[in-house]
Amino acid sequence: MRSKEQAIDNKELILALEDLEKEKGIKKEYLLESIETALLTAYKRNFDALDNVKVVMDPQTGATHVYSIKEVVENAKDNALEISLEEAKKVKKDAGIGDSVEIEIVPRNFGRIAAQTAKQVIIQKLREAEREIIFTEFNDRKGEIVSGIIQKADKNIVVMDLGRLEGIMPTKEQIPTETYRVNDKIKGYVLDVEKGAKGAPQVIVSRSHPDFVRKLLEFEIPEIYEGVIEIKSVSRDPGHRSKVAVYSPDPNIDPVGSCVGQKGIRIQNVINELNGEKIDVIEWNEDPSIYISSALLPAKILAVDIKENEKFAQVIVPDDQLSLAIGKSGQNARLAAKLTNWKIDIKSETQFREMLMNANNEQEELKVDEEESNNINEEPQEE
Repeated sequence: MRSKEQAIDNKELILALEDLEKEKGIKKEYLLESIETALLTAYKRNFDALDNVKVVMDPQTGATHVYSIKEVVENAKDNALEISLEEAKKVKKDAGIGDSVEIEIVPRNFGRIAAQTAKQVIIQKLREAEREIIFTEFNDRKGEIVSGIIQKADKNIVVMDLGRLEGIMPTKEQIPTETYRVNDKIKGYVLDVEKGAKGAPQVIVSRSHPDFVRKLLEFEIPEIYEGVIEIKSVSRDPGHRSKVAVYSPDPNIDPVGSCVGQKGIRIQNVINELNGEKIDVIEWNEDPSIYISSALLPAKILAVDIKENEKFAQVIVPDDQLSLAIGKSGQNARLAAKLTNWKIDIKSETQFREMLMNANNEQEELKVDEEESNNINEEPQEE
């Protein structure tokens, strides 16, 4: 009676494997191999068997067969590892000395162990397949914005519930001026997707990355999403200020005005998402002098001296604009340099004049030294 029930169970197992292949894309052959490997481990553990054991599951019926692999010898001395030539020929007619033959063994109660093992393997492989599907899905979403609910928040890490898995926001990816609270709903930029210690995918989320601002603008401003306006560069001091350089090849489109929106409503939506972080939108220009002048807004610029080979710019500003051009703790100048990818040195009008005067004085002194040296050399020598 039990063998009939076991046959039904085995057939149900094969049907289940075939369903999993259709629904989850997990190959039946892969599952069978995994079950066979697990059954072999289970058999060795439960029956204290040697390594010369093989477990095979019939792919049609699901029946489990256990074989002992023995070497054919003239006279067997170790029955666990050897079989006599006479006995071997009963199993395999053409068996010869030195060959290996498989002898089927029927362990008591192994059917129950096999059923439990198969179930555990299927559950494990299902979990692995689900994790792989989720990993692939979110790996394809790198560079996108996701929304989640904060599950955990401390000084070192913020954990977000993204629905099918967790998002991790390390300290360096957080905005320093923000406070994160459990159950708050926030947005983040998918920076990377990793596999955790147990194989579960983890999404690394950032709110401090410059591309978070880029993506928020793309979401808020249709012209950027459609490619009519291009974001050329973004520099950012998270929580305090960002600078964004925009450009449109269409002369009829005002890229800055389109991004700011009527009464600033478009840019304000992004500022609100960043909890008040200021955003300077400037127009990109292929002329580095004009581009650097714009990048240093809101300061007024008198002149920009470019050294193309060194990518160095000497910027002159009115005396009353120096602190504004440099910004608090050098923020404005630092962000402008990052935005343009140029080294920028800012001098006030007075400082620049003093610099020129000092340079002229040094040249005059050098000229005098040269003249004195020449006069000494020209004096007639005494006989």
